[in-house]
Amino acid sequence: MTLAPWEYLFLSFNQANFPDLFDYTWIAAVALLVATVVLYVVRTRQLKRHQPYLDLYEWILWTGVILYSLILVYAVFHFDFIIVIATIPAGLGVLVWVRFVRFPPVLAAYDAQLAKQRYMSRFRYSHPDATIRQTKKASGKSTAKSSGKRRRR
Repeated sequence: MTLAPWEYLFLSFNQANFPDLFDYTWIAAVALLVATVVLYVVRTRQLKRHQPYLDLYEWILWTGVILYSLILVYAVFHFDFIIVIATIPAGLGVLVWVRFVRFPPVLAAYDAQLAKQRYMSRFRYSHPDATIRQTKKASGKSTAKSSGKRRRR
């Protein structure tokens, strides 16, 4: 370190100025970008019928794609280090907010809705004869014979 710490903020983010951070940063951005896309593809296939979970993973996907792509752009075009330092906590903060603040109430409400549906389904079909169709005789509807009148042929 030959400069004061605040003077590094306005240097371009490249291999020459930041030899210990530059390669690790862009390699981590590529790896996390690929991991985010793979996570999205796998989880949306598993949860295709559960819309709140799909919304959560879509938020995570787009936040991750934007954040990690920005880091790659900063590395390729040598932006000032202060922009890189400001972007990483902001993007990670949005990821944490999405996962732990925005979606837990939505997911809890959805889980309660699913539990209610499971209970009602179990209650509806709990009787052994609940799925057997009733015939007209068994249901108590009267026929011509039971009324005492005979039909002539």
